[in-house]
Amino acid sequence: LLIGAAYAIGFRPNATAVEWLATAGLLTLTAIALTWLSVAMGMRSPTPEAASNAPMPLVYLPFLGSGFVPTDSMPIVLRWFADYQPFTPIMETVRGLLMGTDIGNNATIATAWSTGIAVLGYLWAKSTFNKK
Repeated sequence: LLIGAAYAIGFRPNATAVEWLATAGLLTLTAIALTWLSVAMGMRSPTPEAASNAPMPLVYLPFLGSGFVPTDSMPIVLRWFADYQPFTPIMETVRGLLMGTDIGNNATIATAWSTGIAVLGYLWAKSTFNKK
């Protein structure tokens, strides 16, 4: 649905089938990572209401990355944060794969961030579950 809407307003990716598969794989890995982190945060929450709101700060991270504007145009403190948070390499990799531009080492960094977050979220959730 999102890709259809983007296409309707003028987005024209020139990715190959392999690049589309790589994009889908990275986005799936990112979704798994955020799911495990959210599960762990929810399990540590004292009430269902707190559990539903615990992952809310994660919603803001993509807005503080390179998704809308290049990090070079940001103020110094925001630029530093944007350059070193997980969503910037993820967005740069997806953009590069779909538009055929150079992704440099962003794919490796994005995969490492997503894998690390998934593993830590899983271990945190597992240790919390074992304590209950």
